Amino acid sequence: MERIVELVAVLNRYAQAYYTEDQPLVSDSEYDRLYRELVDLEKQYPESVLPDSPTHRVGGKILEGFEKYSHEYPLFSLQDAFSRSELDAFDQRVKKKFPQATYLCELKIDGLSISLTYVDGVLTVGATRGDGTVGENITENLKRVADIPLRLPEPISITVRGECYMPRASFEKINQQRQEAGEATFANPRNAAAGTLRQFDTNIVAQRGLATFLYQEASPTTSSSQSETLEKLADLGFVTNPLHLLAADMDEVWDFIVRVEEQRHSLPYEIDGIVIKVNSLAMQEELGFTVKAPRWAVAYKFPAEEKEATLLSVDWTVGRTGVVTPTANLTPVQLAGTTVSRATLHNVDYIADKDIRIGDTVVVYKAGDIIPAVLHVVLRDRDSQEVMSIPKRCPSCKETLQRYDDEVALRCVNPLCPEQIKVRLAHFASREAMNISGLGPSIVDKFFVANLVHDVADLYRLSMEDLLTLPNIKEKSATKLLAAIEQSKDNSADRLFFGLGVRHIGSKAAKLLLERFGSIDALAVATEADIAAIDGLGSVVARSVKTYFETEGAQTLLAEFKVLGVNLAYKGFVAKADALLSGQTVVLTGKLERLTRSEAKAKLEALGANVAGSVSKKTSIVVAGSDAGSKLSKAQELGIEIQDEAWLESL
Repeated sequence: MERIVELVAVLNRYAQAYYTEDQPLVSDSEYDRLYRELVDLEKQYPESVLPDSPTHRVGGKILEGFEKYSHEYPLFSLQDAFSRSELDAFDQRVKKKFPQATYLCELKIDGLSISLTYVDGVLTVGATRGDGTVGENITENLKRVADIPLRLPEPISITVRGECYMPRASFEKINQQRQEAGEATFANPRNAAAGTLRQFDTNIVAQRGLATFLYQEASPTTSSSQSETLEKLADLGFVTNPLHLLAADMDEVWDFIVRVEEQRHSLPYEIDGIVIKVNSLAMQEELGFTVKAPRWAVAYKFPAEEKEATLLSVDWTVGRTGVVTPTANLTPVQLAGTTVSRATLHNVDYIADKDIRIGDTVVVYKAGDIIPAVLHVVLRDRDSQEVMSIPKRCPSCKETLQRYDDEVALRCVNPLCPEQIKVRLAHFASREAMNISGLGPSIVDKFFVANLVHDVADLYRLSMEDLLTLPNIKEKSATKLLAAIEQSKDNSADRLFFGLGVRHIGSKAAKLLLERFGSIDALAVATEADIAAIDGLGSVVARSVKTYFETEGAQTLLAEFKVLGVNLAYKGFVAKADALLSGQTVVLTGKLERLTRSEAKAKLEALGANVAGSVSKKTSIVVAGSDAGSKLSKAQELGIEIQDEAWLESL
């Protein structure tokens, strides 16, 4: 319908002027009138709804989850620098090859890296960075970020990169609302942005006022420089940060850093440094990459701001793995733009080494500009305080705390410790463990407030009546959750054992253990020597497993699982000793066309291979897909056998 096409074009133009150019073309009331007209027409003619309609920006969708997304063009992390001398060293490396190089300085926004792909000018995929190769497809959420164009002014296909962040004003507003509602507040804008982009309710994303700065064209570009790239992105309707500088040398770079650092806390968004890039894209290509980072860029991180505060008391809290962590309660201080009244003390050795005592004046800083921590004591203010007492019993269950020779932490080893169970439940339900969809930390909190669960076995005793007593839980979501819990009973026992949160046991170690012993019952009575003999594990893991099964709580839990019908047997494929790839180490790299990364890994393991994440002299074969990067280069340098996806399928 012509009127729908006309309204979409007009409203998108108005939105771009408002959000990206800060120059409103019409009044809010006029925009709202046209928007309501479009909504009415789309209801009458749903077959005519356009993919770039501004109505897509509102919420209304409840997402089931996020699919993995393989980046066609990998995202790299940046090498960090913390001093002028490190920047000078970077400059010398660049100027050795390109004496005439200039640098573009950009603000390092404290948000989340995103990748946006447009096909024929229309946004088709928005994804998180992930590990740089595989991220998560969060397109529906990114459509709710008002300054991201849904359609470009040109029908081009392009992939762009940038940062999605939460402005200070949005952050303060949300935290005020959460505080008034009795909910936990966000620690900082970056956490708030991350939490928002991982919401399954797009209404929440639409309401939280996220914003973006775009800075890179990842797909092949016609630009010749980084500064030209920023101009091109702005012409295409993306928001680029105007606060950047083209510098001829490192003196100009440093002057820019000093100037920005002085005003960083007055900016409407959080930054934690300056990114310095060689401006010429041709020079960037010549300089290339290390295994992890480009040689043509560096991220200067601002030094942490430090303030003095009085240490009033210490809270000792228990985490998922039983580690008891000390947190200092302080007189409030303003630090890096936020009020800080609590800070980590790390562990008991840190307290002893720094001789930290209650009543001391201490210096506080934000590690990585995020986590408040106590740096040291101001001894001039000490007034003969007593040495801090260290707890001997768990603050939650009162069991005697343990301390192992190989670590600095105090640890509660009671598997029925209430505080451990609370955080362990969320881990137990996580994707790599029992994969109980819908059971996240917020639901776990509700279980505990209602006194419905006391250990992970209690999950399998929950009824519809139990769930419907919880706030904001309706019959539909309760039915789904109970079905997911019931389905998890049939999982292979390695997932169950990983979900139990035993010290030193990751998903890979759990799989190796259950492959070897076949069931959790058999593992429970295995000797420490037999466990330690498994290739890739060793004595530390063996001691941890035996310590766990020797506890009364573990024995009780396994007995409960049997009564409740939870599978304790390993269901995975065990490769024979004479399997085709037995004893060989294989690395996957690049984008596979017909298999997902997890499918390819499963096939290789079924053939007896050990699938590793990095290339080394021990690597036997590298399976390379399209756009393979540094791993392929390293394999070629080392003379390692290289195969493709067709080879894998032929096996």
